[in-house]
Amino acid sequence: MLTALIDYDSGNLHSAEKAFERMAREVDGGKITVTSDPDVVARADRIVLPGDGAFPHCREELFARSALAEAVIEAVTVKARPFLGICVGMQLMASTGHEYEETPGFDWIAGDIRKIAPNDPTLKVPHMGWNDLVIDTPHPVLEGIATGDHAYFVHSYAMQVTNPAERLAHVDYGGDVTAIIGKDNVIGMQFHPEKSQEAGLRMIGNFLTWAP
Repeated sequence: MLTALIDYDSGNLHSAEKAFERMAREVDGGKITVTSDPDVVARADRIVLPGDGAFPHCREELFARSALAEAVIEAVTVKARPFLGICVGMQLMASTGHEYEETPGFDWIAGDIRKIAPNDPTLKVPHMGWNDLVIDTPHPVLEGIATGDHAYFVHSYAMQVTNPAERLAHVDYGGDVTAIIGKDNVIGMQFHPEKSQEAGLRMIGNFLTWAP
C-alpha cells in the first residue's frame, strides 16, 4: 500500500509526513511518500492533498503542474482511490472558492468556500486554535471520534455545503463552521489532523485503513 502526499509548493509537509508515517507504522498502513511525480500518484493507493494559504494560489500552483493535477483527478474520479484533503486541500474539493476572486474547485463536494462571518463581534478571523468537533454524520474515518474531541484550525474561509448529508462534522465559531466533508471515496478536513494530537492521529490512522 502506498499513500501519496502531494507536494505542490503550497504548504509545509514535514509535520504531515511525520504524522502519517507514525500512524502507518501503528496500523500497518503501508508506505508514505511525499511526491510531485504524476507517475507515483498514478501508482498510489491513497491520495492526500494538503494546502496552506489562499484558495486561488493553491489551485494555481496545483494546476500549473498539469500532469500532477491530472494524475490526482484521475486517481480520485476514475480509479476511485481514497482521497483526503487537508485545510485548503479540503476547500479545493468544493465547487467554487470566493477568496479574492471566484475560482473553480474540483466540484467533488457541491458547495462554496466563503469567508467566516461569526455572529459574535469579539471572535476574530482567522479562526485559529483549538475547537470542539460536533459530529453530524458517522463515517469510517471518524471511528473512535466523538463530539467534543478537539481539532486545531487555522483558516479564514470555510465550506458551505449544498447537501447537508455531505457535512460530516462542524464546529461552533459564532455559528456553524464546516469541519469535515465527505462522500464516496473522498473526505476533507478543514483543520490540521497532523497537529490535532490524539484525535487527529486517530483520523489519519482510520484513513490509512479505510476501504470505501
